[in-house]
Amino acid sequence: MASWVSVVEVALSFLCFVVFYYFHIRSKRKNPVIPLDWPLVGMLPALLGNLHHLHEWITSLLVASPLNFPFVGPPRSGMQFFVTADPANVRHVFTSNFGNYPKGPEFEEIFDILGGGIFNADGESWRRQRAKAQALMSGASFRAFVARCSRDKVENALLPLLDHFAGTGEAFNLQDLFLRLTFDTTTTLVFGVDPGCLAVGLPEVPFARAMDDAMHVLLLRHVIPHAWWKLARRLRVGYERQMAEAWRTIDCFIADTIAKRRVEKARSGGVRDSSDLLSSYINDDDDDEVTVDAFLRDTTINLMLAGRDTTGSALSWFFYNLTRNPHVTAKIRQELASVTSSTTTADSDGMVSYDPDELGRLPYLHAALCESLRLYPPVPQELKEAAAGDVLPSGHEVRPGDKILVWLYAMGRMESVWGKDCREFRPERWIAEDGSRVRYVPSYKFMSFNSGPRTCLGKDMAFVQLKAAAAAMVSNFEIEAVPGHVVEPKLSIILHMKNGLMVTAKRRPQALA
Repeated sequence: MASWVSVVEVALSFLCFVVFYYFHIRSKRKNPVIPLDWPLVGMLPALLGNLHHLHEWITSLLVASPLNFPFVGPPRSGMQFFVTADPANVRHVFTSNFGNYPKGPEFEEIFDILGGGIFNADGESWRRQRAKAQALMSGASFRAFVARCSRDKVENALLPLLDHFAGTGEAFNLQDLFLRLTFDTTTTLVFGVDPGCLAVGLPEVPFARAMDDAMHVLLLRHVIPHAWWKLARRLRVGYERQMAEAWRTIDCFIADTIAKRRVEKARSGGVRDSSDLLSSYINDDDDDEVTVDAFLRDTTINLMLAGRDTTGSALSWFFYNLTRNPHVTAKIRQELASVTSSTTTADSDGMVSYDPDELGRLPYLHAALCESLRLYPPVPQELKEAAAGDVLPSGHEVRPGDKILVWLYAMGRMESVWGKDCREFRPERWIAEDGSRVRYVPSYKFMSFNSGPRTCLGKDMAFVQLKAAAAAMVSNFEIEAVPGHVVEPKLSIILHMKNGLMVTAKRRPQALA
C-alpha cells in the first residue's frame, strides 16, 4: 500500500511541476506565438499540435520572430532546426557559401528512395551528374521533344477529358487531372513510355500511386524524431511499411523499362528514334551494365520526382488562384488573343492549343504563373546542413552539423520581403514598368526553382508544360470552383492539396464557335 502511495505522490509532484513550469515560462515569453520549449520534449508538442496546418503555423512563427526561428526538438532527436525565410540567409547558404552547406548524410537517409541521384548527391558526384543531365536536357532535340510532348498531351488527352466533364456537368478533381497529365508527360520525357493515366475513367496506375505514397512518407520523416521513423523502417510497420511497398512498385517499373531499352539497344546497336532521357543515357554510356542500371534507376526516379509532382502541384494552385481572381483570367485571355492564328491549332471540336514558342513570349501569362509559384511553391521547404561553423547574415551562429530549414511557403508571405500586399495574388508585381517584359527577381528571393549552383535544370521545361496546359484551358473552358469546397495544403513533401481541387468546367462560347 505504501508503495502505491509513493507512486501517486511522485505523479502528483511531477504534475505540479509541469503546471508550474508551464505558467513560469509562459509568463516570460515575449510573444505568445512562439511555442514553449519543454524539458525533454522541446517544442515537439507544439509541432504535433499544428501539423494539420503546418505551413501557416511556420509562417506565423517567422512573422513573429521575424524571418528567423530556432526550433528545438527533444534532446538527441535530430530535430534541432534553424528555420529561416530571410533572403540574405538564403543567398549566403545557397550561393555565397554554397560549399559549406551540402545536403548532408541525414538528408540522404530521409530521401533514401532517391538513392545516389542528383537530389541526394553532394561534391564531385553531384557535379558529374549535373553536368551530364544539363548536357542532355539543354540539347535542341530534347527541348523540341518537350515542346512536342507537352502540346500533344494537352491536345489529345487533357482537352478531350475536360470536354467530357463539361458535357456531363459533373464536378471533378482538377488536381487529380493535373497530376495525371504531368505523370504521363514526365514518364514520356524520362522513360519514353506513356502510361495513359489521363483518360476517361481515370484509371489507377500502380507506379503513380506508389509515387504518391512515397512523397507522403518523406514529409512525415521530417516531422517525426529520427529514432522513431528509423525503428518503424527497420520493423516495416505503419507508414514505413507503405514506403517499402511503394519502393518495390517503383523499382519494378523502372527495372522493367530499363530492361526493355537494353533489349532494343542490343538488337539495333542503340535506342533509335527516342529522345527520352533514359534512351539518351543508355546510348551515351558504355560503363559496366550493373553499375549503369543502378545509376539509371536513381537518375530516372530523381527526374520523375522533379518533373511530375512539382509541375502538377504548380498547375493546381495556379487554377485555384484563377478561380478566386477572374480578372487575372480575363487579362490572360486578352494576351492570348494576340497570338497569331498561324501558331495555334484548332481540332474538329473547335478547341484551340498553342505553339509553346509563341507562349514563351507572353509576359502576363508568365507573370501570373510566377505569382502563383511565389505563394504556393511546389517544394515548400529546403533542408541544408552546415559542414563547418559559420555566422549567417542575420547574425545567427551556426555550428557544424546544424540543420538549416528554408521555408519557401513562408517567404512568399513575408511583408519585409514582398511588401504589405504579400498575401495577395497580383501578377502585376512581376511586370516591368514598360509592360512588355517580366521583371527580374533574384532566385534567393523567389526560390521555386531553387537557387545558386543547384538551380533547377528543368525550369524551362516546366514553364513549357505549365504554359501549354494553362493557355489551352483558359482559352477553351470556364473553370469554376465547387462552392463550399475547402482547399488547404496536404501534409506532404510536395505542396499538394489535401482535399483536391473540386471544380466544374464549361466550354467557352468562343471555343464552341
